Amino acid sequence: MMQDGEDELEERRKQLASALGQRRGQKTDEGSDKPEKVNDRREMSRGLKLSNEFISAIFVGFMLGYILDRFAGTSPWGMIVCLLLGFGAGILNILRSVGLVVEPEDRIKRDKK
Repeated sequence: MMQDGEDELEERRKQLASALGQRRGQKTDEGSDKPEKVNDRREMSRGLKLSNEFISAIFVGFMLGYILDRFAGTSPWGMIVCLLLGFGAGILNILRSVGLVVEPEDRIKRDKK
């Protein structure tokens, strides 16, 4: 009777060992997702860069408008106009970074050829 219990335990141990080996094999396959994680980080950093470019263009437009209004006394028109120009410059910067709009120097070189 004692031998039957030991045989069952030994069989159960082998089953668990094989199941554990399969699980460990799956975990090593999941570790191969690292290139995708690196790609996700690159895309995240690109998105942050684009958002920073857009926000900084609007901020520069705001500051230029504020300074113009302080010295020229044209409040609030200088700020409104410069904010709109900053917004347009931010959109243009994003389109250039994405590659939808060609840089002016590249366009001139292309037209000469």
